[in-house]
Amino acid sequence: MKITKVETFKYWIDWCNWLFVKVSTDEGLYGWGEGSLHGAVESVETAVHEIAAGLIGKDPSGVGRHWQSMYHGWRWRGGPTLLSAMAALDIALWDIEGKRLGVPVYRLLGGPYRTKLRAYASHWLRDATTPEQAYDGAKRAVEAGFSAFKWSPFRHTSLHDNEAAAIRHATELMAAAREAVGPDVEIFCECSELLSPRSAVIAAKALEPYRPGWFEEPIPFENVAAMVQLQRQLPVPIATGERLLSRWEFIDLIQQGGCKIIQPDLMHAAGITEVVKIASLADTYYIPVAPHNPGGPICTLAAMHLSAAIPNFFILEQMETERALRDELCTNPVRCVDGYFELPTAPGLGTDLRLEVLEEFAFKPQPLRNSTESLWH
Repeated sequence: MKITKVETFKYWIDWCNWLFVKVSTDEGLYGWGEGSLHGAVESVETAVHEIAAGLIGKDPSGVGRHWQSMYHGWRWRGGPTLLSAMAALDIALWDIEGKRLGVPVYRLLGGPYRTKLRAYASHWLRDATTPEQAYDGAKRAVEAGFSAFKWSPFRHTSLHDNEAAAIRHATELMAAAREAVGPDVEIFCECSELLSPRSAVIAAKALEPYRPGWFEEPIPFENVAAMVQLQRQLPVPIATGERLLSRWEFIDLIQQGGCKIIQPDLMHAAGITEVVKIASLADTYYIPVAPHNPGGPICTLAAMHLSAAIPNFFILEQMETERALRDELCTNPVRCVDGYFELPTAPGLGTDLRLEVLEEFAFKPQPLRNSTESLWH
């Protein structure tokens, strides 16, 4: 069997572009990958084809061998563009290997440890501005079967205008959400790098009575030492890692105790092959893994197979508002029932894509975020 062709397909979905990669072989088998980047996705698409030139004519088996060649084949390596392109190709190669052998990918990874995966509803309470809305929205998450959800309590404009009032308002909304769902539902807080080591401590202490499950990326990710110092002061677990791209970028964060949960993104951290290694590194330090999962259905499936096959899986993100579109796109939709993903049993990742569903979702350049003002207070 030889790789004969690599194709890319991109579509604008609500807030970013989905980028799918199809790797075909001369025996009719093909695999799907995804490298949807909230940013310069056309650069990723170009990198896919540049890297793929080295795969054409090769036997697709031996995915780890191909990973080494793709990663070390460049004098300049790393970064979100190249590693997102690598991730898409790596995922597609695992899909082919599973189909060739007639087994789900998680079996190739040594799994499954579990047959269903706990999910949380992400980007929840997006429009909640009053305690009443937060209460009702939190109730809806539980009614939908979830035992956990994630919301963004902080807004850049409100923090910039009046930090104390913004934190007080977030606390009022959090109190209402906690009252709605009781003590056992996890409420995760997406901080979007909007805080500083100073304001993060103030905010965490204010929300602490309502038991936030984590503060996600409270400060920018680049300074590991700052994150380590913050975790020592914060009365809430830090979850981070969606922008870290390899085991080499995770190692200092993990070894120095900069977080309690890691969130590698399989579309950006060089694919399944690399994230298995990242998860193993985290397991050495008893740190659970909650994969970042913001993309389309191939991203979700890759995260599911990885999560099934590692001992330290914690919980998996579900972009609930996009579920209907992802399901329509898949020939074998992902099943998420009563707050749990059910593992696919078909070979490979477990689905084909019906791209005609996305014909009206034409590619759009990613708008730039306004960065003229300091985000950190």
